[in-house]
Amino acid sequence: MSNIVKFGEDVEGYNIPVLNEREIRATAGILFLVMLFSIQAAAGSGNFTPLKYAVTLFLTDMLIRVFINPKYSPTLILGRWIVRNQTPEYVGAQQKKFAWYIGIFLGLVMFVLIVLVNSYSPITGLICFICLIFLFFESAFGICLGCKVYPWIYKDKAQYCPGEVCELKDRQEIQKTSKVQWLILLGFVVYGILIVVLFNDFYSRPPFDLFGLEGAMHQ
Repeated sequence: MSNIVKFGEDVEGYNIPVLNEREIRATAGILFLVMLFSIQAAAGSGNFTPLKYAVTLFLTDMLIRVFINPKYSPTLILGRWIVRNQTPEYVGAQQKKFAWYIGIFLGLVMFVLIVLVNSYSPITGLICFICLIFLFFESAFGICLGCKVYPWIYKDKAQYCPGEVCELKDRQEIQKTSKVQWLILLGFVVYGILIVVLFNDFYSRPPFDLFGLEGAMHQ
């Protein structure tokens, strides 16, 4: 039973249970797309059915991760298969567990309000936005925002963070951003603003069917 109900895996060379960050990031990307499309359906066409299913599955998956074993989470199983040919990047399980507790809380509130009560409000909109931010940062940048809160609650220091950000160290030269690079980034932002201001009418024109396929389909 102890091998079934367990959080994290024992890996040689690590003194605490760990998880594979690569499969977690892959899973976060999958969940981000599912939630994004579901939210777009609700906000765009008023169809909340996909979002209700997505919230239910999200909450169920999080409950399996935290209270049974991440190894048996359906989405993490899929993430593990996707990155099966990549070298594992081990991270501490404890801070991930705390982050997923946050996910359970958000998912539970959404489940009650959207599925059981069958309602929508600024509260559900805000939670959807928070979930998308959390999932995007995890999948795109490898930054676990929930894990950032862990040291504020617990006195013990998080171990084995993604990219070794828990360890104090000097950044390598390739990681440093120069003043010239910051100026280039600022110039690009100004360039984007100028395009919007000067060419908005041009870019706002609706496109035409280049090959006339839409007209042919209606004939």
